[in-house]
Amino acid sequence: MSRIHHDGPVIVGGGLAGLSAALEAAPRKVLVITPAPLLQACSSAWAQGGVAAALSAGDAPALHAADTTAAGAGLVEAEATRTLTGDGRATVEWLAKLGAPFDRDADGGFEVSLEAAHSRARVARVGGDGAGRAILSALVTAVRAADHIEVWEDGRLKSLIQDTTGRVRGVLVTRGDRQVEVLAPAVVLATGGVGGLFAATTTPAALLGEGMALAWQAGAEILDPEFVQFHPTAIDVGLDPMPLATEALRGEGARLLDRDGRFLLGDEPGADLQSRDVVARAVHAARVAGRGAFLDCRTAIGAKFPEEFPAVFSACMRAGLDPRETPIPVAAAAHYHMGGIAAGTDGRTSLPGLYAVGECAATGVHGANRLASNSLLEAAAFGRRTGQAAASEFGGQGALLPVRAGVDLPAAALAELRQGMSDGAGVVRDAAGLTALVVLIDRLDARWPGAAPVTAARLIAEAALARHESRGGHWRSDYPETAAPARHTRIRRKTGAVTPPQIEVVS
Repeated sequence: MSRIHHDGPVIVGGGLAGLSAALEAAPRKVLVITPAPLLQACSSAWAQGGVAAALSAGDAPALHAADTTAAGAGLVEAEATRTLTGDGRATVEWLAKLGAPFDRDADGGFEVSLEAAHSRARVARVGGDGAGRAILSALVTAVRAADHIEVWEDGRLKSLIQDTTGRVRGVLVTRGDRQVEVLAPAVVLATGGVGGLFAATTTPAALLGEGMALAWQAGAEILDPEFVQFHPTAIDVGLDPMPLATEALRGEGARLLDRDGRFLLGDEPGADLQSRDVVARAVHAARVAGRGAFLDCRTAIGAKFPEEFPAVFSACMRAGLDPRETPIPVAAAAHYHMGGIAAGTDGRTSLPGLYAVGECAATGVHGANRLASNSLLEAAAFGRRTGQAAASEFGGQGALLPVRAGVDLPAAALAELRQGMSDGAGVVRDAAGLTALVVLIDRLDARWPGAAPVTAARLIAEAALARHESRGGHWRSDYPETAAPARHTRIRRKTGAVTPPQIEVVS
């Protein structure tokens, strides 16, 4: 094992949040560590919708904040949300200055579209449905040109390094068959979400909640891990991960139908633009009942499909389906994690020296149900703030604690865990399914103790079992009512000689 000392932030993750933080940490030296080449294996590059922000004359950050709060089902943190929506225009303009080719209107302004649960058209798009890859490509170009940034594109996070005071002092990573300890004044986790823990997901399968798991194992507080957003229109053509049919299709008038042509959510024009949790449950219920679920774009999009939504059109055609002529079969699939490592708008966590940003973090701006296209905004806006904050860190003098890499979960065990998560912690949950899932997790944990995906699954499952209500993305068929008052779930590692470490729900 080798050890290096890096005099600046170490950022784990190469998506929009991590690269935004890296750029804004200048002039401090930054080391970005990612397990795959930039633009691969991160959700940012797969995002289709765009960046939500108050960009038009009839909109305002306060209106955006109100929509965010309404979608979040009582758990949105007001101050963090004001910060997010207040940063909206500046964030989009910063991305555009870096080269993100946003669609423009005839006057040169940002062209915006309507998505579910927004009261105004405010989603800045790129090429109809190519926002994520286009925006991230611009940042990758800027990062590769930046003198202060070094990128390792073959490093996998295995553990956090701490000292005797509890401060995070660096990371243990593997590069091929080598282990490397990287000591640094600040560690930024931008490791993405948990979609790969589910058998049905729209995210890269490599996203297994490992950053959240390792942060919890180090003692960081975890916020609301039970809140997983299931996208209602994953394209059901037998692929893993499942291609996504962007919500913007419904914003343009596409409708959800069953196999007999009946509307899933009613025949009103805006019925399919309700919040994602509502639409996902309708799609799930139709499929469970044997009616099937289909997104009909023939009238609303029709012949314009290849030009206006090229990514979705290409995914359909590769599967032998022409969406101009045939409704698209869809299913609800794990898409975004509202919970994660408790963090502020500048990424600070409960552990000194540790920052978290992007989907692995929980800042309170998404509550129990993320508003469409707020994720790219949060990644860039809070990524910038996090980079600036992490660049100000210089501390850490305590003696280092021993560190060792966690065990890897074999492919067969991971497949079993993924199916168990979809079955027990999917769109609709109950005590029996969640209890069976925890039993599975216990068995896997006994065989592969401390495996990060198993730890991440435990955080989600046990928090879901403890929440006796339905709220946003967490729906309990045995507790269908929403409790009052709304409360967060805060999870900490139990202290003492507990093997394996157990979670403690403290609020």
